[in-house]
Amino acid sequence: MSIAHLHQLYVDHLLKHAFTGSPNNLYEPMKYIMELGGKRIRPILCMSGAEACGGKAEDAIDVAHAMEVFHNFSLVHDDIMDRADQRRGLPTVHIKWNEPTAILAGDNLLVKAYESILAFQGPGKDAILKLFSTTATQVCEGQQDDMDFADRNAVSEAEYLQMIQNKTAVLLGCSLASGALVANADAEIVQGLYDFAIAIGMSFQMMDDYLDAFGDSDKTGKVAGGDIKEGKKTWLYIKSCELDNQTPVWFSEPSLDHRVKAVKAHWIRMGLDQRILDKAKEYNQEGLRLLDVLSKKGVQTSGLVEILDFLAVRAH
Repeated sequence: MSIAHLHQLYVDHLLKHAFTGSPNNLYEPMKYIMELGGKRIRPILCMSGAEACGGKAEDAIDVAHAMEVFHNFSLVHDDIMDRADQRRGLPTVHIKWNEPTAILAGDNLLVKAYESILAFQGPGKDAILKLFSTTATQVCEGQQDDMDFADRNAVSEAEYLQMIQNKTAVLLGCSLASGALVANADAEIVQGLYDFAIAIGMSFQMMDDYLDAFGDSDKTGKVAGGDIKEGKKTWLYIKSCELDNQTPVWFSEPSLDHRVKAVKAHWIRMGLDQRILDKAKEYNQEGLRLLDVLSKKGVQTSGLVEILDFLAVRAH
């Protein structure tokens, strides 16, 4: 199926399985975050993984749902830690309700993610659960590193790349590989698909960093220059420090709006707006190389190429 068809298949499933329960003020925030929209790339990857290995997208729907529920669990908690006011252009859960409710709603989303995997009855369930649990730990490790880096004077490029792999890419890898496991694919194929998703996940995060600094906030649904305002040690910040030792001074500007304007002007002057796009392209090229190898082993890669192309040109 095309991305559009897989997206609709998942949205239909989501609406049929909207979170409800008592107390309502626990389940309403869960329903709210799940229905805020988004690209749904994780469930799409999961269903695509099944199709690529000769399975059916419908057979992977419960596992695909688990990936999206876990992703939204992480968003609810991340927004609290980042003190974010908006998510996809609307109030974040802790702003619309309150922090204790948001924490509990996030916790319950994590439980529901596991329940969704348990609902799957195929032969790959044990392997999926093992991979999912490993991934959940890595995502938490990545988030902790992300917060720790904010308090450090220096972060290396290697440290940053490992952090974004854990925080972002491994869940994409888990999603695609889990879809392959639904289709009972060989271990070598599962690993190859996982590696491909890691590559596009790294490119995905590079594009996120680019869009945070240089994107249109009306399209991204986020506050413009949010990472700059928070002083996050992104790839752009790290490379900026390598090129100009005055970078920390620019980030000391007390007026956050002036800081964003000044930093962006310096980064454009240094060519970093283009260099980060080139870095994202490098990961995409690695993804294409891995797909070529998988194609020669009988994997149906056309849907995965469509996903790669979709992510490469996104504006939000």
